[in-house]
Amino acid sequence: MPVRPSVLFVTDLAYRARGRRYGDEDVFLTSRLREVFGLALCHPLDAAALMDAFDAVVVRNSGPVLHYRKEYDAFRERAVARGTRVYNPLSGRGDMAGKQYLLDLTAAGYPVIPTVGRPEDLHLLPEAEEYAVKPKDGADSIGLAFVPRDRLGDLARGGVLVQPRIDFRYEVSFYYVDDAFQYALHAPDPARRWVLEPYRPTDADLAFARRFIDWNTLDHGVQRVDACRTRDGELLLVELEDLNPYLSLGLVPDRTREDFVTAVTASLHRFLEASPRG
Repeated sequence: MPVRPSVLFVTDLAYRARGRRYGDEDVFLTSRLREVFGLALCHPLDAAALMDAFDAVVVRNSGPVLHYRKEYDAFRERAVARGTRVYNPLSGRGDMAGKQYLLDLTAAGYPVIPTVGRPEDLHLLPEAEEYAVKPKDGADSIGLAFVPRDRLGDLARGGVLVQPRIDFRYEVSFYYVDDAFQYALHAPDPARRWVLEPYRPTDADLAFARRFIDWNTLDHGVQRVDACRTRDGELLLVELEDLNPYLSLGLVPDRTREDFVTAVTASLHRFLEASPRG
């Protein structure tokens, strides 16, 4: 009987996330992946010490890394030094690397909420009643504040991003495995981000999301493209989540959920075949 590839699945089953049940999602996903892979779960703080015994490390619902930045940086450094196969690969250019991509995409003219990171660039932002100020290394709305323009001078200094507060109709998320679209969900009520419903994207919607998947250049992995629909009907990028995107698998139809598991399983096999262990 052939030996199954071994996977260390990194998750914080006890992390309390507003509107999301991390533990439920990862219990389901690991129950299915265990049918194909030799699999063990561990807390993110234990990953660096355990990963050498496995063929690959899968980072899933591990919580915002800003809560354990020192340990996460040590995990990344150890994985790179040892050639450990980490899924998603550590080369992601989205949230995996912080929020710099919002500045880069703004400068490159992509359809993203306009973002600046220096006081001298505040004049580049459109006029708005309020502005969102968030930590450059933030996550999960931690440290987010909304302020009027006359207070920006004191806040836009060192390690923060500033964006106009957008009056949007709803948020929508597009979920991908590798470069293949899987499903979309949207939050009809802007005040209830995680109360999601299935969404049928148009060709234009998918073209929008695909631009960011292509920009990120990840050959393997699970990604979520979050956008908002403005009052004018335009989509603007909110976030490109390529580290540990919550998937809301409990809200999609059974067939969609099964197709997603199949896609992830195939992606992991391709990843292991294409990435020789260091």
